[in-house]
Amino acid sequence: MTEIQQDQALAEAYDGITAVVDDLDDAHLQRATRCQGWLVADLLLHVLGDAQRALVALASPVGGPADTDDVSYWRGFPGGDDGAARHAWWVRRSASAFDRPTDIVRVWKETAPAAVRAAAAADPEGYVTTQGHVLRVPDLLATLTTEAVVHHLDLTPELPDAPPPGPLAVRVAVSTMDGLLSDDAVRPAQWDDTEFLLKATGRIALTDRDRLELGEAAGWFPLLG
Repeated sequence: MTEIQQDQALAEAYDGITAVVDDLDDAHLQRATRCQGWLVADLLLHVLGDAQRALVALASPVGGPADTDDVSYWRGFPGGDDGAARHAWWVRRSASAFDRPTDIVRVWKETAPAAVRAAAAADPEGYVTTQGHVLRVPDLLATLTTEAVVHHLDLTPELPDAPPPGPLAVRVAVSTMDGLLSDDAVRPAQWDDTEFLLKATGRIALTDRDRLELGEAAGWFPLLG
């Protein structure tokens, strides 16, 4: 995927989240998500933090070389550790500090387009730093897109009318999971992209058939938390 497509994919991913939350009232923003203990408003605040991090990273170019790429970046974030639990609790408390859940939507709608504009303006040959790593700009955008797509799916279990994430953004997220799965394994042919993303991130458990088809690779799941 080209660098130009990476910023387009991020725009599509963030527009997709906006499409999910834009017309929700306070009650709908307090519905449950696939992320344990998080309401829709809580999860939106978490993704808002990614958009804010993107703005900081893209405005702070550094010299190369990169020490990670859009796939290996995720291997440093295993799910279920104590740090993840502390972050989840911080997000819950931070979201509750807003006067109304819809206030989080307002801040998201101001911040996400700014991050997309910064991504489009960034030097695709440049490097940035985030989360203690140095990445090429396109790889940073791919990590942001992957997280946005996964969390888009997390937002929707109690929002049956929510639109799905866009195809270009989904393609980036699926490419990430394929990279984490490695060349030594092939995902089951009956999985569509959404099922792959949900199972690769532990949102849906593997079935006995899945485990049989994946073989040894079943033990690698979830590929990221």
